[in-house]
Amino acid sequence: MGDMDRGSKPAVLVTGGAGYIGAHTAKALHEQGFFPVVYDDLSSGFREAVRWGEFVHGDIRDARALGETIEAHAIKAVIHFAGLIEVGRSVVRPDLFWDINVGGTMSLLSAIRERGVDRLVFSSSAAVYGQGGRGPLETIPEAAPKAPASPYGDTKLACEWMIAAECRAYGLSAVALRYFNAAGADPSGQIGEAHEPETHLIPLAIAAAIGRGPALTVFGTDYDTPDGTCLRDYIHVNDLAAAHVAALNVELPAGRFEAANVGVGQGRSVLQVVEAVARAVGRPVPHAIGARRAGDPASLVADPGYVRELLGWSAQCSDLDRIVADALRWEAQPAYSTGGRAAGPTARTQPQ
Repeated sequence: MGDMDRGSKPAVLVTGGAGYIGAHTAKALHEQGFFPVVYDDLSSGFREAVRWGEFVHGDIRDARALGETIEAHAIKAVIHFAGLIEVGRSVVRPDLFWDINVGGTMSLLSAIRERGVDRLVFSSSAAVYGQGGRGPLETIPEAAPKAPASPYGDTKLACEWMIAAECRAYGLSAVALRYFNAAGADPSGQIGEAHEPETHLIPLAIAAAIGRGPALTVFGTDYDTPDGTCLRDYIHVNDLAAAHVAALNVELPAGRFEAANVGVGQGRSVLQVVEAVARAVGRPVPHAIGARRAGDPASLVADPGYVRELLGWSAQCSDLDRIVADALRWEAQPAYSTGGRAAGPTARTQPQ
């Protein structure tokens, strides 16, 4: 699909739109009457995942290329996903994360300021909260202290500060969505989760269970949680995509910056996820116990009250068993098959 198929649809720039959440959001935009223009360097995304709208190959740090793309496609709004996401990797290579996540966001802000784009939706993270001194069963409101436990979280918080300042200074309106653990896949089977190497729990557990990857490593069983493993708030990727479209559509005055948690409000432990995968596959998940991973908080569970108020959004398909079932349907498909698991490798390697 190219600009000739655009018609009168408003164009939205989706940076990092060849990645997992970006591709699902591009599909949601298309279904809601927008024309997604995916801007991605394919360092972690997949060209095969760009099935809706237009694709532009580019580096998020290249303000000139971003500006040219905005002009060429008459972009009116931006959803910004592009960046590095691996918490563990950020601990050993913080320089890369500051360069790409923060430097890239600076370039994007420059490009949209110069071209008069007045709406931005930013892919932020619950990592901005860090440990925060909370008990294992406490949910996190937006007003919770910001104390990132990793350079990844540091960069996300720094980007929020930059965007908020841009709003105050230049009249941009922006929404930062602090989401928790995206999971699952589109039920159509057209797109799903694919990272190389894969670092996320659910696809790694499925790969181990169906024999496409090594035994899963559970990083730590001595956290202050009910079963000793980390608690996370898992949200279906399609629910997350819908939240981005809602953030794009919400009426905000010029200069307004909003940050909202996007989650379900219920924590699931690593071992509960392992059990859910075992139920779905019909066999145990091979796994071993490892040491804690640097930068991992014991618990990250959203208080989703404000996002409901701000966007009128709530999760519709984020039951853990449904998330796992959709992920399993995607993971079980042959790699690169027509109409199948087109956006990722067959085997999962290296749990990290």
